[in-house]
Amino acid sequence: MGVSEQGRFAVVTNIRGYGDPDPRRASRGALVADLLTGHGLHADPAQADLTDFNPFNLIVADNRHACFLSNRPEPICSQLGPGVYGLSNGSLDEPWPKTIQLKAHMLAWIVSGAQHPEDLFEPLRIETLPDFGLDPGQPSDAAQGPPITPIFIRNAVYGTRCSTVIAIDTDGKGIMIERRFTPDGNTAGETAIAFAWPA
Repeated sequence: MGVSEQGRFAVVTNIRGYGDPDPRRASRGALVADLLTGHGLHADPAQADLTDFNPFNLIVADNRHACFLSNRPEPICSQLGPGVYGLSNGSLDEPWPKTIQLKAHMLAWIVSGAQHPEDLFEPLRIETLPDFGLDPGQPSDAAQGPPITPIFIRNAVYGTRCSTVIAIDTDGKGIMIERRFTPDGNTAGETAIAFAWPA
């Protein structure tokens, strides 16, 4: 995930259910780097060749448009309208319990006035599951992963290592906050970077 002062945002996830990643394929991180800088083979999402990557979901946005891209089960590039979206390791807005739960907290934060981005770290630390949504099954890339995972996973092997919040106000003032965690789930540090977004 990243953001640039040229007015670009991008976030990428892997997609579960397709087995182990193929190390011969291009890095999915290259998609984010190219989209943020506006240079490289994948700088234009509408023209990018998505076939040479392991399975991924990607959202890219500027101050005018947002697009969702994926290469499984088929390559797709679609415009996103205004709204609150949930993206995990399945399809866009797939109703996994943690996705529904986090979307509800995000919507509540927006409705309450969206004053303090730091408030979003509280729902990002939730370790319990609601009793709704579909069972996502065991993550394909976790040898010992639980069958259902909460938003925050406290696990030395397959656990949450950082949470990141990016917020931009209507004047283009942005903040990116990353909070890091130890293998046993304790806070290890935090970095906050202010930036300007083209209004």
